Amino acid sequence: MEEIDHKFVVVNGLKLHIAEIGSGFSPVVVFLHGFPEIWYSWRYQMIAVAKAGYRAIAPDFRGYGLSDQPTQPEETTFLDLVSDLLALLDALSISKVFLVGKDFGSAILSRFVLLHGERVSGIITMGVPFVPPQPANYSETLPEGFYEPGRAEADFGRLDAKTVVRNVYILFSRSEIPIANEDQEIMDIVQPSTPLPPWFSEEDLAAYGALYEKSGFRTALQVPYRYHNSFSLSLTHMLHKVAIKGFYFDVIYDPGEERRLKKVTVLIILKRSMHEQANIKDPRIHVPVLFIAGEKDYFLKFPGVQDYISGGLKSLVPNLQMVNLPEGTHFVQEQLPDEVNQLVLDFLTKNSPS
Repeated sequence: MEEIDHKFVVVNGLKLHIAEIGSGFSPVVVFLHGFPEIWYSWRYQMIAVAKAGYRAIAPDFRGYGLSDQPTQPEETTFLDLVSDLLALLDALSISKVFLVGKDFGSAILSRFVLLHGERVSGIITMGVPFVPPQPANYSETLPEGFYEPGRAEADFGRLDAKTVVRNVYILFSRSEIPIANEDQEIMDIVQPSTPLPPWFSEEDLAAYGALYEKSGFRTALQVPYRYHNSFSLSLTHMLHKVAIKGFYFDVIYDPGEERRLKKVTVLIILKRSMHEQANIKDPRIHVPVLFIAGEKDYFLKFPGVQDYISGGLKSLVPNLQMVNLPEGTHFVQEQLPDEVNQLVLDFLTKNSPS
């Protein structure tokens, strides 16, 4: 990755690390990572778009990798990251961009295009589709069995950063939502002998491990799991701890059902980002959108996701193209770089000014 340049840009009082490749006068593509990813997760796409004549930029979000930690990580919200992105574009004198988002990076991208649509030429989301912010339905009373966010931090804190990244990549490259037994934490599911996914090398793991050794997971565990809105999740698992990308809660069940599997709705109260109130009047976006989904992505197993993708998404994104990759997992851009690169380049070519 020697051809990729690195520098720091001060935005909102923090030094953000950015990786960059391509001519300064070319159309700009900004890549927004998810968790536990970092700028490095876009290495294949950055080189591909630069070779095609674009300028590729991939920041580390505040508190990730080489970027500065915010002074109060627990108060970090999606809108903070949206503000950082806007300030970064202004600092680099970039008036308009293509945005590519993965995982919770898609949520940042979604808010940005709704708030600053005039700065966006088109968007690409991977794994997680465009989702507009929803009004918060907040209750100060947490449901019985709910685990406060500190549990995930404690679980991760038992291990070095490299091992945490290794375990998360193994768990979330599978097609099922990882579920721990009663006497386990999520990090315990992966055995030391479990191999890495074949597309993720020891060299890749070392790169991620080094970056997270610098930043830790304090900020990294705040924003992705504290969505702006509360949401309901229907599950058919009882008396199990469930991990949603490292977020922990107990499924509550009715003992009167005599331990039969029962569909229960668990309200997840996300205490930090849920009070974000962006001034968004119209939740629809009208720029071109490409959604790339791996058919083996565990995210598709969350209740309601498939219905939203096949139904409501199109009403919010009229200029939508969807592509399913049959063997794709949650880390599709790293697993299948050639296929993803071609889809990205075709979209950019189609929607770039002639």
